[in-house]
Amino acid sequence: MRLAYTAEQDAFRAEVRAWLADHVPAERLASFDTAEGFQAHRAWEKVLHGGRWSAVTWPEAYGGRGLDLIRWLIFEEEYWRAGAPGRVGQNGIFLLAPTMMEYGTAEQKARFLPPMASGEEIWAQAWSEPQAGSDLAAVRARATRDGDHYVLNGHKIWSSRAVFADWAFGLFRTDPASERHKGLSLILFKLDAPGVRVVPIQQIDGEAGFAEIFLEDVRSPVDQRLGGEGEGWTVCMATAGFERGLMLRSPARFQAAAARLVALADRRGADAVQEAAVLQAVMDADAYALSIYATASRLIAGGKIGAEASCNKVFWSELDVALYRAALSIKGAEAELTGPTEAADGWMDGYLFSLAGPIYAGANEIQRNIIAERMLGLPKG
Repeated sequence: MRLAYTAEQDAFRAEVRAWLADHVPAERLASFDTAEGFQAHRAWEKVLHGGRWSAVTWPEAYGGRGLDLIRWLIFEEEYWRAGAPGRVGQNGIFLLAPTMMEYGTAEQKARFLPPMASGEEIWAQAWSEPQAGSDLAAVRARATRDGDHYVLNGHKIWSSRAVFADWAFGLFRTDPASERHKGLSLILFKLDAPGVRVVPIQQIDGEAGFAEIFLEDVRSPVDQRLGGEGEGWTVCMATAGFERGLMLRSPARFQAAAARLVALADRRGADAVQEAAVLQAVMDADAYALSIYATASRLIAGGKIGAEASCNKVFWSELDVALYRAALSIKGAEAELTGPTEAADGWMDGYLFSLAGPIYAGANEIQRNIIAERMLGLPKG
């Protein structure tokens, strides 16, 4: 694959780079898994929105620039190169929003997309349940129709950003007689609604990046259902495609980390084994980028994200672990230090977070089953 940019794309890159140089905070923001950091990152989302950079591929009517996915990839490259803050609104902007563009009503788009783009409303994902982690079709949470509302009851877990977020999108069983992937609906609900109880889950780093959500007779208007009743599985699979295959983990994230890894190896010195690991990380990050450029080009031409999204998810999650593991190997015993100076380089934090990658967005074991059955045509085990 030959990757070349047009003059217009080069000009767009220069515009992005100049704006980021003027606006990226000089000091690193506190983690958005803390109350202080969450609000600081929400404020950053508003700065991005003010420059019309928060959702570049969205239609202008909803706060975007109406640009194609190639320019989004260029924006991401410059964003990560500039060391800009993490996107606390990513669940909404990169996962829910593309799904809403496809399945939402005009009223839903007008109501939810602008405040999502501005950071006024931050979204959590409420899919997993204690009995249905990687097996999403086994959800038990119920949504019972009562006039023009659904009454929600159930227990969600591992909900990213739910501790401080404003809204959540969850999968519920609207047909009590249904089984597996049938009879499910995707429903939006406020996290401060009566009957909602959010319980933080402490991560390995001591921060609360996830939460349990308990729902007891929570009322959500029927017009907050995304897609038709009973069509939740189809809608969620569209969201999962964006999560696994394209939007959630842009290639720039890994290319920027690979560049830092090369600088670390040059600065600290690396033996032959470590050099090989660094080289592999760089090649894999570039290979992933080329693959995503190909996917974006296919989507621009009218294609769809299919089961190959599972290949992408396995690849980027395992690349992430290998990349940070290589960094810790180079740092040696010093990597275990947790003081302010040592922690500031982010390698240990990044490694701990990378360990979750093979689990969230669909466990890699499940993704390999999807690849075997839907792409290779192998029989079910």
